[in-house]
Amino acid sequence: MANKLAIVALLVLLCAATCQAAGYGYGSPGSGYGYPSPTPATPAPSPGAGGLTVGFYNSMCPNAETIVRGVVEKAVRQNPGIGAGLIRMLFHDCFVEGCDASVLLDNSTANPNPEKLAPPNFPSLRGFEVIDAAKAALEAACPNNVSCADVVAFAARDASAVLSDGRVDFPMPAGRRDGRVSNASGVLNFLPPPSFNLTELTANFAAKGLNVDDLVVLSGAHTVGRSHCSSFVNDSRLNSSTSDMNPALAASLRQQCPANPASSNDPTVVQDVVTPAALDNQYYNNVLNRSVLFTSDAALLRSSQTAVAVLLNAKVPGLWEDKFAKAMVKMAGIEVKTGTNGEIRRNCRAVN
Repeated sequence: MANKLAIVALLVLLCAATCQAAGYGYGSPGSGYGYPSPTPATPAPSPGAGGLTVGFYNSMCPNAETIVRGVVEKAVRQNPGIGAGLIRMLFHDCFVEGCDASVLLDNSTANPNPEKLAPPNFPSLRGFEVIDAAKAALEAACPNNVSCADVVAFAARDASAVLSDGRVDFPMPAGRRDGRVSNASGVLNFLPPPSFNLTELTANFAAKGLNVDDLVVLSGAHTVGRSHCSSFVNDSRLNSSTSDMNPALAASLRQQCPANPASSNDPTVVQDVVTPAALDNQYYNNVLNRSVLFTSDAALLRSSQTAVAVLLNAKVPGLWEDKFAKAMVKMAGIEVKTGTNGEIRRNCRAVN
């Protein structure tokens, strides 16, 4: 493995220049910096995956995406952690019941134990109040037109734009409908825990139509946000006799985390100690340096295919940002409900 990576490293250095020349670089101001209009300046919506289209609301609510972006940008600039939560929210929504805003539903007679109360979501999932604010603004501007599922997708895209200083910004297809079912058991069945190994992760993503490269690319979202100590301490990541974590990071985490985290004592730590508030490719350098929190992160070096992808994302300027945008759109098309399958909620926390 080491010899293979050494050879690939030389190829990466050569590719760094040629890939940028081919258009992988960050681009000039205006192509990402300054947050350009979320949708292309075309008169008609363009087709997307799963029956979704870019510019879906152009006629029925022309300012829909601008309204959501304004709310998200204000919230994320005040607290970057909210941005990480909004990106994570899309992932947690789409992997359970598809991208249908089922993660937003509060407990009710119809859904007494909803997704948001499952351990992977409660109490760590953040950003619900931002979705509420965006939806309220949309209802004031164009009532009963914009689904909560689309708000979640737009918000994840907009949070990515703010946290990356405009380097990750992309058209997001829309037209999703909101689901009516939300069950915490689905979260445990479909969301991959941080303890998963590479084989388990690959199978989990494949079940949702995502490939190994999507897995590597979407894992890069761990470059922002915080994690509860229980997510890695209970998986023996700080055990020097069994873990390959960078000793300096492990020592620092032992100072921050209790030996046996519990609900009453489970602090949070940053996931990326180098650039904790920036959506960038630093995560992949962290993986190479073994300075990552989760077993699922460390697992990316367990095969030559994923290790090479990590190396490329770490060393080729702009490559990961471009791939992350595409992977986010792909993920946001998982098992979507469209047309008469679903509804447009008036309140994102309750079915109509």
